[in-house]
Amino acid sequence: MLNGLYTAPRRDMRFALYDVLDAETMLRERCGAADIDRDTLDQILDGADRFCHGVLAPLNAPGDRSGCQLQGHEVRTPAGFVQAYQAYAEGGWSGLCASPEHGGQGLPTVVSALFGEMLGASNISFALYPRLSEGAYRCLRATASPALQALYGPRLASGEWTGTMCLTEPQAGTDLGRLRTRARPQDDGSYLIDGGKIFISSGDHDLTENIVHMVLARLPDAPAGTRGISLFLVPKRLPDAQGRPGERNGVYCDALEHKLGLRANATCVLRFEGARGFLVGEANKGLAAMFVMMNSARLGTGAQALGLTEIALQKSLAYAAQRLQSRAPGQGGASGEADPILAQPDVRRMLLTQQAWAQGARMFLYWLALQIDMEQHAPQAQDRERAAGLLSLLTPVAKAFVSDNAVESVNLAVQVHGGSGYIVESGIEQTLRDVRILPIYEGTNGVQAHDLLARKVLADDGARLQGLVDMAAQAARALQPWPQWAGCAASLDALGRQLMQAVPRLAALAGREPAQIGASAADFLRLVGHLVYGQFWCRAIVAALQTLPAGQQQEEKLATARFYFDVLFPETEMRLARLFVPADRVMDPGALVI
Repeated sequence: MLNGLYTAPRRDMRFALYDVLDAETMLRERCGAADIDRDTLDQILDGADRFCHGVLAPLNAPGDRSGCQLQGHEVRTPAGFVQAYQAYAEGGWSGLCASPEHGGQGLPTVVSALFGEMLGASNISFALYPRLSEGAYRCLRATASPALQALYGPRLASGEWTGTMCLTEPQAGTDLGRLRTRARPQDDGSYLIDGGKIFISSGDHDLTENIVHMVLARLPDAPAGTRGISLFLVPKRLPDAQGRPGERNGVYCDALEHKLGLRANATCVLRFEGARGFLVGEANKGLAAMFVMMNSARLGTGAQALGLTEIALQKSLAYAAQRLQSRAPGQGGASGEADPILAQPDVRRMLLTQQAWAQGARMFLYWLALQIDMEQHAPQAQDRERAAGLLSLLTPVAKAFVSDNAVESVNLAVQVHGGSGYIVESGIEQTLRDVRILPIYEGTNGVQAHDLLARKVLADDGARLQGLVDMAAQAARALQPWPQWAGCAASLDALGRQLMQAVPRLAALAGREPAQIGASAADFLRLVGHLVYGQFWCRAIVAALQTLPAGQQQEEKLATARFYFDVLFPETEMRLARLFVPADRVMDPGALVI
């Protein structure tokens, strides 16, 4: 860290990208990105680091202190945010992965993952403004009419306009089937939208002249439940004949949410009152269209969680190295000299936990981004299908496992700081407040766990999970030349077998007791998360031994891998023991008295 501000861990990022994942080869041979080489990726890394460290990180604490302000129905972002956003757009960062036909650079998705980590670490409140726009852009590209794409695509890609995702209503959070916002067809093919949405991140601001809201609503006589939901594009200002922001649409920010964290991002209560909107995709199939944006947001949540894990680790390491307190074990002597707390075993346990979670998440999320590139561009159909299956399976894990670990990591960072961590000036208390939303939004982690077990594993009798287990077994076998790592390989291999054995047993239990999936899902997701991280730590061990010269970096990677398998991976034993606990242990009517 320089001057206490976030600096991208470029050495660790490059190790994950090149040594563990061999991203350069994958992009060239299997992802249709033959013109992307290591030099190009390194230039993007370096430029993104300069922007995040030099422009965004200095605004993080001041933005948290001042927050956003509502003036009438218009939001004003903290000082410096408008200028930072202009620099963001002018630097071409908004169009990294957008299509060249819309003025984007057409870079692979893994570039977005790299940048997303840095944005989340340096200033997560700022990051939400442009990153939601990327999701809106992807949704339009996948489902909107050519006319809507032509009008709105280039402006979202350039960052000239931003986007939001408008799902939640007071009576309908995760249960979207209960939403009440209505859409009335008009003779010109547009719709008038009426209703209210809450918790809308980046719902209004002064960074751009226009905001593109992606809104779920019901058409007249639509079927009940989720089968009757449609998706509409509703701009804050209606474009004129030249595509410039024109008259004000019927979209109003009525209030800003008063939040625990993310105070520099405008989380809005939005009112749609006769707002003109345009159907995206097919009528009554809006939820499927919105899932393009929702899944993008879930993967984005993982990147933000990684970023906050990394900045918490950086702050913890810096503090532990300079904080002198007590004598280190084995030092003895009566001189009264104090040692850095970095030498205390419990502090090292907390630091290594943060480091293992950060580096494991980095390998996983970069790899998952490469699967998106493979799904879209791999020459072979079987490669595209395999990547799609892994993405479907692991998107809930990327959101939930990574964000839960991030909360643990930042909480440990506060503990490393001791009393100083509870004080605003340390900066780490803001990180704790900011990270706490991540397990909640884009579908709570309990919802993600249920989705994984019910829809992604039991629904296909574990077929996709078997593919992941096979990958883990392959990673374990790769350690055979190094007998000292045989125990780690055996533990990972055993977990894969135990998970596959659990699938039919859980299916049978769920057949007798519908609540069993909900009771077992959280433990099951943690087990799959460790199956994923375990295989990447096996790959990291091989990469460290084969590609890194003997020295500090190799020693650090191997020591962190050993810590992960010896200290964190044993969580799987407890989770396996709880996996089949009968649902009535939590559903017993007498267990909770209100």
